[in-house]
Amino acid sequence: MQKPESTDGTLAEPAEPDTGSPGPVTDEICRNPTDALTGTEKGIVLLIAVLAGFLTPFDGAAVNIALPTIGSEFHMDVISLSWIATAYLLAAALFLVPFGKIADIYGRKKIFLYGIGIFAAASFAMTMVPSTNVMIVIRIIQGLGGGMIFGTTVAILSSVFPPGERGKALGIYITSVYFGLSLGPFLGGVLTQYFGWRSIFFVNVPIGIAAILLVTWKLKGDWAECRGERFDLTGSVIYGIAIVAVMYGLSVATEGAGYTFLLTGIAAGILFVLYERRISFPVLDMRLFTGNRIFAFSNLAALINYSATYAVTFLLSLYLQYTNGFTPESAGLILIAQPAFQAIVSPIAGKLSDRIEPAVVASAGMALTAAGLFLLIFLTETTTLWYLILCLIILGAGFGLFSSPNTNAIMSAVEKRNYGVASGMVGTMRLLGQMLSMGIAMLVFAVIIGPVEITPAYYPQFMTSMHIGFILFAIFCLVGIFFSLVRGKMHRTS
Repeated sequence: MQKPESTDGTLAEPAEPDTGSPGPVTDEICRNPTDALTGTEKGIVLLIAVLAGFLTPFDGAAVNIALPTIGSEFHMDVISLSWIATAYLLAAALFLVPFGKIADIYGRKKIFLYGIGIFAAASFAMTMVPSTNVMIVIRIIQGLGGGMIFGTTVAILSSVFPPGERGKALGIYITSVYFGLSLGPFLGGVLTQYFGWRSIFFVNVPIGIAAILLVTWKLKGDWAECRGERFDLTGSVIYGIAIVAVMYGLSVATEGAGYTFLLTGIAAGILFVLYERRISFPVLDMRLFTGNRIFAFSNLAALINYSATYAVTFLLSLYLQYTNGFTPESAGLILIAQPAFQAIVSPIAGKLSDRIEPAVVASAGMALTAAGLFLLIFLTETTTLWYLILCLIILGAGFGLFSSPNTNAIMSAVEKRNYGVASGMVGTMRLLGQMLSMGIAMLVFAVIIGPVEITPAYYPQFMTSMHIGFILFAIFCLVGIFFSLVRGKMHRTS
């Protein structure tokens, strides 16, 4: 049986109401009307989560493969090209925590359903975009839907599956995420090469419709365990300003305004923390971090891991298609190695984390990831394909070992009433990490290459940028191992 650790390092009883609780909320307000579901009902919930888990990463992975083709059609420089991926991540991260809290108050099923609908509608709109600016706007709307999905899926699973079953369920869910990542590069490459890049977004529509139908007809309960709380709009706005300012500052860091935006973002982040500590119903309860070491360090480890890994696919997609001359289809087939191994390892790691300390399993995964990133530093324009595939396999195995146990640790460290916020934090750490990863890539490109379209004349600068990126990412992972190891124990020792 899994129990969270208290502030003094001992195991806390789950009946204690004050771990991360905002205070004046009664059990009448925060109760779960669907505490017990049958095995069939749990299976339906898991199927819906699997569809949602597949949808959003498939889109992101497929778009990364299509970026050179999109850039060629709209004559985009490398910084603008990066924003096609980053705009979605930024919007998703912006809305994820607020909608996680809104879901706790008004119902997770409701917010999940709206999120799927918005994501599918925006995907359809992407098939008709006429310009770069319109594309970025619609990607922001897609990110809004993605944030609503991310902020509720893990919370719903954690509400339905008890601690002894949760690791396995999360492992299956994360496997669907990796399955989407696995198919994304390959199918994205095939679709781009034979049907045009717009077809990538059309594929999301029937999947989204299927998920909507399942939710409407089969998903029982709404999981509004904090009904009656007030929503923290002020804190949400400050949070959004901090994220937007930091990310935009990174993209224009070589200009004078870049430092202004970065400082504004940091100041807004500090203000957000101070403000959230003072109010009764915060959008993000800081006591979840200050009073719960497992929750705090597990989230920090996730942030570091995603910061070190997300831009790898982006960089390697450009590397394979620009400097090596691969078609989108071939590049996607090569890049499938990493998420394929993630999908194989993740459910095994999830089950292990139900019996073995997640810190041990996740830290081993972080170490493998660092090794894979270190090997990528030595890529050249003439590196053999098998060397690259070996690096991707090591990265995939490492990330698969890390993600499921880490997610299990986060969700098992909080009470049911905080599942929406904890689920939001799982997604937020992923998205903030992904944004930071892309921000680092954009920053390196801005310094080394500048705002120019990648042509053969700039291949040497591109290779230098890629090597610097992999060095920074490997260092991130080494730091992450420390935080993963010191998070504390989740299981009983006797």
